[in-house]
Amino acid sequence: MAEALWFATARLTIHLSQKDNADRLSLIEHHMSEGFAVPLHVHHDEDESFYILQGEVRMQIDNEVRRLAPGDALTVSGGTPHSFRIVSPEARLLSMTTGRFEAMIRRLARPAQNEGLPLQAEPTDEEVAAVVAACAAHGIEFQGPAVA
Repeated sequence: MAEALWFATARLTIHLSQKDNADRLSLIEHHMSEGFAVPLHVHHDEDESFYILQGEVRMQIDNEVRRLAPGDALTVSGGTPHSFRIVSPEARLLSMTTGRFEAMIRRLARPAQNEGLPLQAEPTDEEVAAVVAACAAHGIEFQGPAVA
């Protein structure tokens, strides 16, 4: 059964949890509003695949910037710097991983309180520090700002 969580200002739905399959695959739907961005980072121990369901996403992989639209898919190999930013009013995408990303999400997320997005507010310094620490503990290293 799908599990809906709020993570920062995004709504994440875990459709397939690592604990429920032998391949330890996580399939997570991300629902985000315009401006949501993830800093440049690397996953040291996992590849991350994306499939765009709705909206438009600007993604940086290494030094290449691409605009992704519904139906676009790509895989970012472990150790490859990447970042993304939502550039449409809202976007939904699927991410697929087999490493520690799901555990990091679970460490910081809270159960979704309704069907929509959580409050859209700038993170506090404490929230940013918690994300950085959780990512570091789960093999994810920040390397720079989010794609513009």
